[in-house]
Order: sequence, then structure tokens, then C-alpha cells
Amino acid sequence: MTRAAVHAAAGHPLGAADPRQEGPADLRLVPPALAAWAAAALATGAPGDWTAAAVLVGLALAGVLLMRAAVVPIRRGRRAGAGPSGVRRRVNGVAVAAVLLCAAAGAGSAWLHGADRHRGPVPGLAERYAHVTVDLTVTSDPRPTRPRVRGDTLSAAGLVLDADLTRVTSTDGAVTTLRTPVLVFAQAGAGGGAEAWQRLLPSTGLRLAGRLAPPTEGDERYAGVLRVEGSGAPQVVRPPTGPQRTAGDLRAGLREATEGLSPDARALLPGLVVGDVSRIPPELHDAFTATDLSHLLAVSGSNLTIVLALLIGPPGLALRAERRGLAPRLGISLRSTAVFGGALTLAFVVVCRPEPSVLRAAACGLITLLAIGTGRRRSLIPALAAAVLLLVLWDPALARSFGFVLSVSATGALLTIGPRWSAAMQRRGVPPRLAEVLAAAASAQAVCAPVVAVFAARVSLVAIPCNLFAELAVAPATVLGFAALATATVAMPVAELLARCAGWPVEWIASVARTGASLPGAEAEWPGGWRGGALLAVITVLVVCAVRRIRGPWVPAGCVVLLLLAVLRPAPFTRMVTGWPPPGWALAMCDVGQGDTMVLAAGEGAGVVVDAGPDPKLADRCLRDLGITRVPLLVVSHFHADHVTGLPGVLRGRRVGAIQTTSLQEPWEQSAFVRRTAEAADVPLVRATPGERRRVGPLDWRVLWPRAGPGLGAGGPNDASVTLFVRTAGGTTLLLLGDLEPPAQQGLSRDHPTLPPVDVLKVAHHGSAFQDPGLLRTVRPRLALISCGRDNPYGHPSPRTVGALRAGGAVVMRTDTDGAVAVTGAGEELRAVARGPG
Repeated sequence: MTRAAVHAAAGHPLGAADPRQEGPADLRLVPPALAAWAAAALATGAPGDWTAAAVLVGLALAGVLLMRAAVVPIRRGRRAGAGPSGVRRRVNGVAVAAVLLCAAAGAGSAWLHGADRHRGPVPGLAERYAHVTVDLTVTSDPRPTRPRVRGDTLSAAGLVLDADLTRVTSTDGAVTTLRTPVLVFAQAGAGGGAEAWQRLLPSTGLRLAGRLAPPTEGDERYAGVLRVEGSGAPQVVRPPTGPQRTAGDLRAGLREATEGLSPDARALLPGLVVGDVSRIPPELHDAFTATDLSHLLAVSGSNLTIVLALLIGPPGLALRAERRGLAPRLGISLRSTAVFGGALTLAFVVVCRPEPSVLRAAACGLITLLAIGTGRRRSLIPALAAAVLLLVLWDPALARSFGFVLSVSATGALLTIGPRWSAAMQRRGVPPRLAEVLAAAASAQAVCAPVVAVFAARVSLVAIPCNLFAELAVAPATVLGFAALATATVAMPVAELLARCAGWPVEWIASVARTGASLPGAEAEWPGGWRGGALLAVITVLVVCAVRRIRGPWVPAGCVVLLLLAVLRPAPFTRMVTGWPPPGWALAMCDVGQGDTMVLAAGEGAGVVVDAGPDPKLADRCLRDLGITRVPLLVVSHFHADHVTGLPGVLRGRRVGAIQTTSLQEPWEQSAFVRRTAEAADVPLVRATPGERRRVGPLDWRVLWPRAGPGLGAGGPNDASVTLFVRTAGGTTLLLLGDLEPPAQQGLSRDHPTLPPVDVLKVAHHGSAFQDPGLLRTVRPRLALISCGRDNPYGHPSPRTVGALRAGGAVVMRTDTDGAVAVTGAGEELRAVARGPG
């Protein structure tokens, strides 16, 4: 049958308007690409001898199969002619040989890259933590590091960047010329030094002095980590290249054009357009992570698709006579369009930086443009497979890149699963456009969720609706953002106008992320690692299979109701399912790791919070679980990081009446952080005074410490902790000691000689060994609560302190082993209820 007859039988007319009919999906490149990807991932970091042996075995097997495929059919053909079965065997043999060859190539590439990283003196110098002077070439933009709480201090913010060492001078004077990838960490100080580091562009040459250290275990991208000495500006020995300067000017122009926007739009628009996330605050980044919208902050294939669609129109019409876009309107031929699109794609990579998702999108785009330019049939699945194969062979580190795995998985889902789910929805009466959008979001989430679980040990329950709502604004924000980027260097007023227009859809995206993340059940903990990912994948498959068999509206409606309950977590439902918080709780000690957060029940949905802990997410989660929506007073006992860094989490989505602090404003950096955070939330700050009495709902308390006078803080911030004696409506007494050390505890006993025994004691300083035995004997608590982190490096709580409390008759509860603890009842009914760790 002729080709025309085949098309006629299929009912698809041939003609100039549709010269290329799409046949079945071409999956021939998929197995070789997956084989190369898996082999590169396994070989990265594996012993070199084993990898070399596996490569040789793979090549040998592939050679045997190719020889059999070439020789056997010839022999059989000479005898009796090669039949269809012989042809199939030969084709299958060639296919298996191709898979083996690609696997060997992937493993070999990873082996060679690993050997290259470990060649030279850098690994040995890193193992010795040697001090070196180096020349290097910057290969990425500087990225701000998030400050971490270490004990009672907050590590200073710094910058990290990727670089290739080109010259190393060790302390003994030995000079080595090489090219080795390292991660550079700079403790950039305030002022000109920080600005100079932030302005660095890829391809810039630097000369730095610092100390080499081994990379993080399992990180095979770098031969070492260079920690730069000092906090001044870096010494530039070679300026960036022309293309990088141009890209830097474009990115800087976009940042300047967004200066007048609202804080969210100012931070998000550069991230959405070119992946510049330097302005995004931690809480907004956490909101995007909780709602699985973080792919919008890392430039993805959708950005490039939107740009190319402006040039050539929808990809499905690229080869047709009725194709749309700017190119046909300007009279540009298909081949010239492909060349111009290729140049635009390469410029896109330079401006948006070669991140994994950008590389994947660019490779797919270039392969598709090549097909358009040569007049060949376009097929996106082979383009994706070819892109994966080429990129993994070029840079095997991508095989283990979280961003690359998510990008390829999402794209594959959109090309394979999405159309089938869309067709199924349309058969059930869903409008076509709505079915396409729902299928795209659901398929991408179904495939990516197990990957997220592997690396992040969590599952977002609001990802699909948040992605659907955010998608409404992505295209206009991207188009207007790129327009602002293009005009910023030539007409800043025009760029500012375009940025202002783009700010509206960007603010919508930010509001979607913040609203979704604020829901109590926005994300759920899930087992991490490959077992957790495999478990979620199996559950997803079972759910999909069950959905296909569902008939009628009642089961889907019930599932929707259950999902809403899991996301909204109304207090009665949560208490019925989890038993937390226990009825009639008066005090709860949150499990916030190595830090303090306590909540005193002050009425329905209200609680007085004492300290905010080290992590905003953990503090927010604890208050959500307790059903706290209103905080009449937040007491900051002192300004150590493990008591104040979680403050944004307490303020998130809650009405806070005031923040009360100690009089000693040390450490200064953390006290300034509290002031800035309170001012941004429009919450007044007040200082506690000794003898002060307050009453909120069923609670009344007295401030016992710190003592006023010139000796305040003589023993440091711990000894200036606000100490409260609290009485509940049921008569339960509580003594909250903050982090008082023995000298201050002794001073407290002297100032208050009539201090009575208490029902509940918040043990000072996470149960450290430094306690005053006299104070413990005086207050004789029935319950002793200790807040400390699991496996903390300080040995908290001290066995000596725990033993002394138990010897005095106290029941000791600790968050590292018991999890969050709630106190209920009064008198003889007083008891502590542990939620359990984790």
C-alpha cells in the first residue's frame, strides 16, 4: 500500500497544511538514555576499579551482540534466507547492544570526570585542611547562604560560588597549574566587601587566600571547599568575558527595573525570569517549597517554551503552513527561524545560567529546532531522550542532580502521562482546556512527588491546586519580565513600566504560595530516602489504578472531603485523629530541637508564647498543632539565637499583641533581628521589669527576674533571662527559668526567699549540668520539663541534672526523647502527656 493510501485509510488528508503526520511515539532512544543516566549515577563516587571493570564488561557484551547481529543473519540467509524472526532477533540484539554501549559510555564518562577531580594536589591539601593561595575562575553566580543556629549563636551570612582552580600555591611554596572544580565559601562582611562579592560574574578570575577542606560526604561535584580568609572584597585578576558582562548587565537592569515594586514582586520577578533568587527572603522561599512551586524560582523549560513560542508559535504548528509567531509575520524562513531560535536558546542559557533545568530545556529546544530546520519530523519524546543522553555524557554530575531529575521527570510526565489523563477526563465530560491543565498538573505531581520524598522527606498536599492557580499568571509574568529585561539597558522608564505590569501577576503567584503554605496541612512528613520514594510511588500507582475504576460521584466527593480535612486540619478533627493537644491542656512545651518554645493556654485559640526557638517552621508547626491563632503576648526570655530565630514562625498568620523582652540587648545582632521582625509585623516591643504583674485570660504571672541595676548581664545574656512565676485558673503553678546560670539562680533565691514549691518547672538552659541545687530543693517541682534537641553536641540534658530532679520527686519529661509535652489537670490530677518524638 502506498503512503497516500495509508493516510487515506487513516482519514488524515495529506497536503501542504499538514505535511508531517505524527505517528506512534518513537521510544527507541529512551532505553539508551535511561541506561546512560543510571550508569552515570551509579558510577559517580564508586571505586574506580569497579567502574572500569563494568565499562569493559559492557563494551565486551555489546561487541558480542553486534557481531552476532551482523554474522548470524548472513549465515542463515545463505542457507534458507533470513525470515522475519531473524530480522527481529537482529534488531533486538542491536537495541540491547545500544543500551549496553550507552551504559558503558555513561559509566566511563563519570569515571573520567571523577578521576579528573581527584587528580592533582587539591584532594590531598583538602584532607590536611591546608592553607593555600589560589587563582581561580568563577563558574557560577554567588549564592547567599542561609544563617544557621549553632547552639546559642547564629552563624553569619555568607556567600558560596562554584569555581575552577587554575593555580595553587601551598605554604611550602609549591606551585601547581591545574583545573579542578571547588566550592568557594566567603564570609562576606557588610558594606563594600559584600557588594563586591555579590557583583561577581561567571568567567571572572580571582586570587584568594584561604583554607581547603574536604567536600560534603557524597558530593562528587567538587574536589574540595575553599574557605576564604577575611571578609573584604575579593582580588580580581581577570575581568569577565564579553558575553558574561552583557548577561550581567541584563540581569542588573532587570533588578533595577523592579526597585519600585512591592517586596514580593521585587524579589520574585528576577527569579521567575532569569533565576536570580538573591532577593528572595527565607520565609517566601519556604512558602514556595511547601507548595511545590519552587520550580518557578529555578528557570525551567516553560520559560524557554514561552520565548520560542513568541518566535515560532505553538510547537505543534511549527512545520505547518498556518504556523504563527513573529517569524512568519516577518517573512523569516523555517531554516532561518531555526538558526535564530538556536542563537536565542544559547543566549537564554548564558543569561539564565546553565542550571540543570535550563540545560535540559535548552538541549530539547535545540534538538527540536534542528528537526524544524532540516524538515524532519518533530517528536518531543526522542528529543527529551537525546537531551538526557547528551547532557549526562557531557556532565555526569547531572545524573545525581535533584533539579535535573525533577526537570526530566516533569517533562516526561507532561509528554506521556498528561495527554492520556487529559483524554480520560474529557471522556468523562471535563471541558478540554480544563482537562489539559488538570492532567498536566496532576501528572507532573504524581511523578515528581516520589523524587521530592527521596531528597526532602515530605509530601505537599496543596501542590496541585497551587500549581493550577499559579499557572494562570506564569505566562504574562514571564513575557512582561523578559520584555523588561530586554529594554532595561536601553530605556529604563519603559522597563520600569513593563516591570510594574509584570508585578501584578507575580504578586498573584506570591499570594498563592503564601496562602497555600499557611494552611495547617500544606505539607506532610514522609519517610525519606529511596525507600520512602518507592513507597510513595507504589501508593501513587495504586491510587491511579483505583481512580480508573471509580464510577459515580460519591467516592470522589468523599476523597475530596478527606483531603480538605487533612489540609485544613480543623481542631476537633485533628484532636480526634491524633489525640493532640490533649483536652484541657494548660501548658505545652514544643519540640523545636535545641532551643525553647513554650505555650501557655490563654483561652480558645489563644496562647501566651515564651520564646520562639531556633526554627520558624518548627515554631509555626507547633502553634498550628495547638490551634493557636492569637498570641496576646510573646515573651522573649533573652536574645540567644536558639530562643529568637523562630520568631517569624510565631508571627506567621497570627495576631500578636506585643513582644516582651529582657532589658539586656545582647547579643546585639539577635536583638536587632527581633526589633526588625517586630517592626515589619507592626508588633510593639516592651521590656519586662522585675515585680511586674500581668493577667491574660485564665493566666496571671509575675516577673521575678532579671534584677534591675548596674549588675544586669554581668554573667552574660543567659543570666538576664526573663523568669516568670505563673498561676493558672486551676491553681497550677509554673516557674519558667529561661537559661539562668547558677549565679543568677542563686540571686533569684536571695531576692525571693519565700518562693513556694511549684507544680511545673521549666528547667534552665536545656537541662545543662550548671544548676543551683538550692533552687531545685526550694521549688521541689512535681513535673520538670526540659527542652533539648536530639543528638545535640552539648550533652543536654546532663544526667546529673536529671538525676537530681528525679531524686527530688519530679517526673522529668524531655523533648529529645518524648517530643512535645503538654501539661493537663491540676492538683492530684496533674499529669504530662507526651506526643512522641518526630
